[in-house]
Amino acid sequence: MPTPPENRELSPYTGWTRAHWETTADRLLDAVRPYASPRGALIDLPGPRPSWSGARSDGLEGWARTFLLAALRVAGSQGEDPHGHLARYAEGLAAGTAEPGTEGPDSWPLTTDTRQAVVESASVALGLRLTRPWLWDRLDDRTRRRVVDWLRPALRPSPVDNNWWLFGLTVAGFLQDAGIETDRAATTVDRSLARIEDWYLGDGWYSDGDNRAFDHYNAWALHFYPVLHAHLAGDRTLLDRYGPRLRRHLDDHVHLFDANGAPLPYGRSLIYRFAAAAAPWLGTLTGHTPLTPGAARRLASGSLRHFLDRGATDTNGLLTLGWHGPYPPLVQDYSGPGSPYWASKGFLGLLLPADHPAWTDPEEALPAERTDTVRPFAPAGLLVQTTAADGLVRLHNHGSNHVQSAPGAEDDPGYARHAYSTRTGPSTGPAPADNHFALLAADGRATTRGPATPAGTGKDWAASLHTPRPGVRILSATLAHGRTELRAHLVLGAPEGTPVRQTGWATTPDGPHAELHPVHGYGPDATELPTGETLQGPGSRALALHGVTRGPETLFVALASLTAEAAPAPVADLADVRVTGHTLHVTWQHGSTPGTTSTGTTTRLDLDALVPEDL
Repeated sequence: MPTPPENRELSPYTGWTRAHWETTADRLLDAVRPYASPRGALIDLPGPRPSWSGARSDGLEGWARTFLLAALRVAGSQGEDPHGHLARYAEGLAAGTAEPGTEGPDSWPLTTDTRQAVVESASVALGLRLTRPWLWDRLDDRTRRRVVDWLRPALRPSPVDNNWWLFGLTVAGFLQDAGIETDRAATTVDRSLARIEDWYLGDGWYSDGDNRAFDHYNAWALHFYPVLHAHLAGDRTLLDRYGPRLRRHLDDHVHLFDANGAPLPYGRSLIYRFAAAAAPWLGTLTGHTPLTPGAARRLASGSLRHFLDRGATDTNGLLTLGWHGPYPPLVQDYSGPGSPYWASKGFLGLLLPADHPAWTDPEEALPAERTDTVRPFAPAGLLVQTTAADGLVRLHNHGSNHVQSAPGAEDDPGYARHAYSTRTGPSTGPAPADNHFALLAADGRATTRGPATPAGTGKDWAASLHTPRPGVRILSATLAHGRTELRAHLVLGAPEGTPVRQTGWATTPDGPHAELHPVHGYGPDATELPTGETLQGPGSRALALHGVTRGPETLFVALASLTAEAAPAPVADLADVRVTGHTLHVTWQHGSTPGTTSTGTTTRLDLDALVPEDL
């Protein structure tokens, strides 16, 4: 299948057009064909291990998630299907939903027996909804009845109390459209939306459950399913409620994409890769977006190209379990060989007609390549920092509680680090954690961070509290300007003489340049620690500073920088820091790009004012 020629006049940043998206979809779908079961109901992809749900569930997952891609491809072409995608999936649909008692090697696990089947029911239902005129309406009555019987249990309350509530909503939306179980489906829709309402924190941000979990699921689940359901149902009331929330979230989400196309690797299920483009496409599809059509396509095409150009598919054209190539530490236990194909959500833009401005307007620059930005995501306790000189994105984490909190439990590297970027780690395994502040035991073991409680945000700062040991609290704050970061940690209640360590960015040999400079409380020199392999590649290393507590309250302050600029100025030259008690006075000397940020801007932050009175 030949690659379409690039069009640098229409797409000056990526060269890609709609034809590239269609060709990529066809290639991904053709690549999985050899792995289909005899009657096409399971797609058993090769991989290092099955998920915790087992091989049959993994085969359903491979089928359902690639079916969603086929549905977007065919629906976007108004039923044109020269590759015969839907015919294959129609056969698999009939074989997978066998009559009870007649199950064969192709039959699907039931949603009542296998929880993962509830997840996959949403992709099955959404695919059927999108292709209804060309697939569902042409099935025989017996097959349709069996499919409904398989889907129906997903209308029950969710077995998992997070974004899983939206899988039942998606099944209900299809059944409503098809005129089946409409009253029960309406109840499921109302119940599901009521549950996620409990987690809406404002400004476009949801928590993925009750535990302050913030990551890409905000965009590719918590906004994706309600807004797309409202759009497909033509429900103006729902769209008027959820559409503006999506628009507000996209105001932040667009800042999480590097100029090289990479989304920020923060959270879980990162193997879905360019699914991160789903929400920007959805905003364009529904009209609820701050992005121009050209900027939306530039973001989406940049993300898709980023991964395909860096080995996301193997020699057989299959998406691998990893970030660029395979990377086992990134893979959750619930993920199997078919899991990466939820990247199919990123092809939502194919639902836009070929003459839509999103496909015909010239690409436009992303925020990360236009100007330096420091932007708080206040409800989530996050602070994003981008620099136009190198297009690099950094995220400072002062709000995530989606980490292990049991005594002695290891931190989840996808959630517990103080900072993440589009071109670094996080480090995993026994190596020292990057971007981490720890108390050190006599044997050198470092404390974990555990849950972080937000302590406030400002226009250029964010802060949080955590408890590394019983009776010890640490107030951490990040102040940012241009490419410069000021990292402050006020240690409360630790015994005098307790060793502490601050680590910096885990960079690979060909990665960006990182610095870590002591300002207050640390020794004069930074050491270099090996942090092993990260999702960016092997051989990563991080700088580290060391110090000791000097009483019941000890403040540690450092400057840090991560940049891909050529011959960058030392970070110590970029900020003048004065510490008075527990108050920080920072005069920022330079921005990353001349003219993009002011020189001489001063930030003052009183850390004592952020400590709760009852601490």
